Amino acid sequence: MPASLRIELFPAHLEPMIAFYTDILSFKLIRHEGDYAYLQRDNIFIGAIETGSTETLEQKESYRRPSKGIEIVIEVDDVDKERDFVLRKGWKLDADIESQPWGLRDFRLVDPDGYYLRITSHSSKKDRGHVV
Repeated sequence: MPASLRIELFPAHLEPMIAFYTDILSFKLIRHEGDYAYLQRDNIFIGAIETGSTETLEQKESYRRPSKGIEIVIEVDDVDKERDFVLRKGWKLDADIESQPWGLRDFRLVDPDGYYLRITSHSSKKDRGHVV
């Protein structure tokens, strides 16, 4: 079986987190039991445990940098289509699509708990295994 990625997030409240990842980023809710949720999109899996913390994105003065100390990068086939979908859903972008010096195109957004996401084009086979 090929490798996949599973991350664990710790949102203040599960419902806004689930709504964001299912409605805005097209993840599928696999399981929701009590204060735990498990979501999937392709080979990306997100577990989430509700923390009840009141620290939210709205309370931060600056959120250009990852407020949780992590940047979640999701590679997609069509960056323009993903961005257009996010905007149609009414979600604010942190940065619109840009061509990066390393040859990829991406846009950035922040989830309801301040996790920073970069939605990017697929890297070429020659770039895989290198940080881009």
